[in-house]
Amino acid sequence: MRILKSSVLLWSVLLILVAQNSRAEETLTVDEIVKKTNQTVYYQGQDGRAQVKMTIKDQQGNTREREFVILRRNMDDKNEEQNFYVYFKNPADVREMVFMVWKHIGKDDDRWMYLPALDVVRQIASSDKRTSFVGSTFFYEDVSGRSLLEDNHELVETTDNYYVVKNTPKNPASVEFDSFTMYIHKTTFVPVKVEFEKGGKVYRVSEARKVETISGFPTVTQSSMKDLNSGTETTLDYLKVEYNIGIPDSIFTERFMRRAPRQYIE
Repeated sequence: MRILKSSVLLWSVLLILVAQNSRAEETLTVDEIVKKTNQTVYYQGQDGRAQVKMTIKDQQGNTREREFVILRRNMDDKNEEQNFYVYFKNPADVREMVFMVWKHIGKDDDRWMYLPALDVVRQIASSDKRTSFVGSTFFYEDVSGRSLLEDNHELVETTDNYYVVKNTPKNPASVEFDSFTMYIHKTTFVPVKVEFEKGGKVYRVSEARKVETISGFPTVTQSSMKDLNSGTETTLDYLKVEYNIGIPDSIFTERFMRRAPRQYIE
């Protein structure tokens, strides 16, 4: 009789916990879901560094590689303003190139590219953020992030494992897509797949192929972007990821675009 009572009590507790978890999920608004997702992808820790290998595959299956380092630092307590720095190591045609972003809330981000062959820093126009990032299938905006304020967000489905969120641009003329749909893991808030649509058809697909926990943060360590129209694909392998290493604000300036901070990129 005592065993029966204990079993009933245990099941009652489990049912309560499941119900509480379900209610917690139900209380999340779509804006809270996309904000948590953006935090996971771009803002974990106060700063971060990653060594990255990019593999670009063309329509014929031929591949070429690029190696670079990403540095980033959150510039306010709300994790909204952020500085972003990419230094290219290899191959020779992109070596010492630098891509830098000052991310803003409520206005366009500032983006620059340093071209060492010309020894010139060029500002990237806002209209160019949806163009190829150094010849890859990724766009500039894919790498540094898209402002949440630029889209309307709709939670179209909730499954056992994922939030499915459809995002529609507020200014359709500013982008080449009609909408994009994110499949967001409910525990980690990692977007495991993102599908971009135009004319009712999916034409670009981003996937998180590997996710690891690093310093307590769920971290994508391999991702890909496919262009279904052209047949091209780019894979990013994050070979070494570190958080909270104390990157100074001064790194994210034109001075260090021309003279790379060796202690942070080696």
